[in-house]
Amino acid sequence: MVDFTVQFNEISELLQRGKAKDIVVSVQKALDEGAAPGDILEKGLMAGMNIVGGKFKRNEVFVPEVLIAARAMNKATETLKPRLAEAGVNPVGKALICTVKGDLHDIGKNLVKMMIEGKGIEVEDLGVDCDPQKLVDRVRIGDAKVVCLSALLTTTMTAQKDALDALKEAGVRDQVKVMVGGAPVTQSFADEIGADAYTPDAASAAEVCRAFYD
Repeated sequence: MVDFTVQFNEISELLQRGKAKDIVVSVQKALDEGAAPGDILEKGLMAGMNIVGGKFKRNEVFVPEVLIAARAMNKATETLKPRLAEAGVNPVGKALICTVKGDLHDIGKNLVKMMIEGKGIEVEDLGVDCDPQKLVDRVRIGDAKVVCLSALLTTTMTAQKDALDALKEAGVRDQVKVMVGGAPVTQSFADEIGADAYTPDAASAAEVCRAFYD
């Protein structure tokens, strides 16, 4: 059996450095040499994003570096997706993410989305200024297990409660785990509105989100 450890390590390193063009070449080379698509995803790409996430939590890298690494991950995943499908490798599950009603900020949301995708979870982005009814309609479909609500302003964080209340009133609250985050959000606020989880940063959000699927 061929050992692809060197190739996986190279893919992980390229991801950490945000080398989008080079990582596509490296992923394709590993595929051509016979590496399993699932192993490339797990031992190369996801391993690299885990390292980036750990450095982010320890303040060793910052938002720009994480975004660059995540873009490299997305480029590599585009190359890998058809082969993953052929091999029957599916995401571990689906999550929904949005910035709540009245809030137009998306950098934090996008960062969390990319980090969660780095954990092997498919993420559907409902965008910014997300109306609670839009969220309810999407949860009703029933294929998502986690909902992530972002708010950057003290004036919009109460819309996280509105979203939770809308899910309850529609009778779909028990279908999903609801995670909240954003600059003004705290654990006590999350407890107060009945969220299932609060995380202070994108890396922690990805870890907690993944734990809901394990």
